Amino acid sequence: MAEIVVGIGTSHGPLLNTPPDQWGQRAAADRRNPALAYRGEDYTFDQLTELREDFTAENEPDVRRERHQRCREAIDALGDVVRSARPDVLVVVSSDHKETFTDELLPQFAFYYGATMRHEPFKPEDLAAMPPGLAIAEVANVPAESTIRRCHPELAVHLIRATSEQGFDPSASKELPAGKYGDHGIPHGWGFVYQNILGGSGDIPFVPLFVNTFWEPNPPSAARCWDFGLALGRAIASFPGDLRVGLAASGGLSHFVIDEELDRAFLDALLSDDGDHLSGLSAPLLRSGTSELRNWIVVAGALRGSGLTPRLVDYQPCYRSAAGTGNAMGFVAWEPDTSAGPA
Repeated sequence: MAEIVVGIGTSHGPLLNTPPDQWGQRAAADRRNPALAYRGEDYTFDQLTELREDFTAENEPDVRRERHQRCREAIDALGDVVRSARPDVLVVVSSDHKETFTDELLPQFAFYYGATMRHEPFKPEDLAAMPPGLAIAEVANVPAESTIRRCHPELAVHLIRATSEQGFDPSASKELPAGKYGDHGIPHGWGFVYQNILGGSGDIPFVPLFVNTFWEPNPPSAARCWDFGLALGRAIASFPGDLRVGLAASGGLSHFVIDEELDRAFLDALLSDDGDHLSGLSAPLLRSGTSELRNWIVVAGALRGSGLTPRLVDYQPCYRSAAGTGNAMGFVAWEPDTSAGPA
């Protein structure tokens, strides 16, 4: 039977791949945004500045550089965790920013079950059309040349059928739509894991699992994500082959308005396996980039009962403006508990 041997949760925000002295480019977009989501309400940049404390000190160059370095060290550490576990396949749970699925169809949960998947570099015109500060980050999530990535269709088909038998209705894609860039390629949530966590290596096949974290009218509730995660864990365990499976959540934590209180409570719940907290997060909280917490909730549910123990690798609130906008970066690993020593 299959065995879950490792789990990770990683942020993939653009600041991770952007030199700290250029974080202000993305802050320009915050100033133009009339609906910065924070604790269930929308604010302009000026309203947010009046509402919250002054985060100027959090934006000092030395602070930014240290946090960026800590994040990159955490990314390398997660890569070591995955490689040390030697998984045969990695089920990667992330969210699509309408790079792949569009208003023609927005599935709540979708498995990709093709044997391979395209991972494409951006065309120059696509990079030129990106908002300020985004292109420099996105190029770090794609290979320099068109690449074919291996997947694990046998496990993917099993997960589709096994979660369906448990009362869910996952969508299934054997070929990704052409998508925003017309390339049928995998989007950045998965590309980040390939390029950053695994250093560009395609040695470990993926099963991509899409969660509609962002888009109305059908993002799944936190409770639905938790229940789906539990079903996913049972589905993996029931795979008839001898398979070492890893799980990865890609996205989050709070952004584009950082909420350290929300993040720390969420991380505490992950570390204590507090399903009531994770499944009880309200829809108004799970908006904008913070909605990507849904990916982590799915993975946390799937890892319950795996025997793996979570640990916080690092948490860094990476502010990019005095109003408290930016990306909160979290990095968690689920590993075997070796504290008791050999049996």
